[in-house]
Amino acid sequence: MAAKTVQTVTGAVPVSELGRTLVHEHVLVGYPGWEIDARAPKFKRADAMARGVDQMQALQDHGVGTFVDPCPMDLGRDAGFLAELAQKSGMKIVCTTGAYFEAEGNTFTFRALPAEEIEAIYIQEITEGIGDTGVKAGAIKIATGSRVVSPYERKLVTAAARAAKATGVPIISHTQDASCGHDQIDIVTGEGVAANRLLVGHSDGTEDHWYQRSLAERGSFVGFDRFGITLFQSDEVRVRNVIKLAKAGHTERILISHDSIVCWLGRPYPFAPTWEAMLQLLPDWRSTHIFKKIIPQLLEGGLSKDDIETILVDNPRRFFAGA
Repeated sequence: MAAKTVQTVTGAVPVSELGRTLVHEHVLVGYPGWEIDARAPKFKRADAMARGVDQMQALQDHGVGTFVDPCPMDLGRDAGFLAELAQKSGMKIVCTTGAYFEAEGNTFTFRALPAEEIEAIYIQEITEGIGDTGVKAGAIKIATGSRVVSPYERKLVTAAARAAKATGVPIISHTQDASCGHDQIDIVTGEGVAANRLLVGHSDGTEDHWYQRSLAERGSFVGFDRFGITLFQSDEVRVRNVIKLAKAGHTERILISHDSIVCWLGRPYPFAPTWEAMLQLLPDWRSTHIFKKIIPQLLEGGLSKDDIETILVDNPRRFFAGA
């Protein structure tokens, strides 16, 4: 049965009201331990909030109604901040439960806990709320490392799949180096979750159209969700492969986003010493980049305006509904 509502940080909303949706963006992100880096730039909450409101309003000017922030619990997720930002900006914001991949996450506690305990934690954050904020997660984040799924990651993905089955929320993934997408599908579907409840994230990190197509053919959503991050892949390749996948008959499996960040907590190591330096390095890494530069290229490459609305409106709606 398809879900009728999506849980946002300010409450449940009808799936039909999501509107244009960016499925993988971030407000706050910090690598584990950022708060103990005494020489890092200090976090200024008011400045970050003002920047966030400005960014949400800029997105609303492009018709965006929903901003999905799949920040894992160990990368600086702040549910209370997201709820305040949603209230001040009017943007519908979805946050997630779940943890990051082994090499870059905060692994000590979850390594010690069995899968059943981690599943229960995820379910609690979905059904009761995150900490004492009252904010409920609307999806689950999973993450795997490059080329090989570690036993730790397999345990967490298994727990996430079981929690998704129990609660009915979808799963949004991180893949490192556009690898292990099929492993993620195998684990998730092996726990009884339909492939269309999984968005295989960062699948645009490769030039391999056939890899992306093979994910779509298994029924999962394919994330072209790092537009503007040219350190890992050029946008020209991303655009070309979106068009290829659409022309192969898989328009309804494509989801697009930027993996942008409003405010970095600490240093964005190892790429730059400060967030401002990072933005200078990647001038197109903004959450409005798709609307300003990418959609015109997709239209020029043969996609129709209806295709664009399918990708930005219909596909996110079907992903969250489980239709």
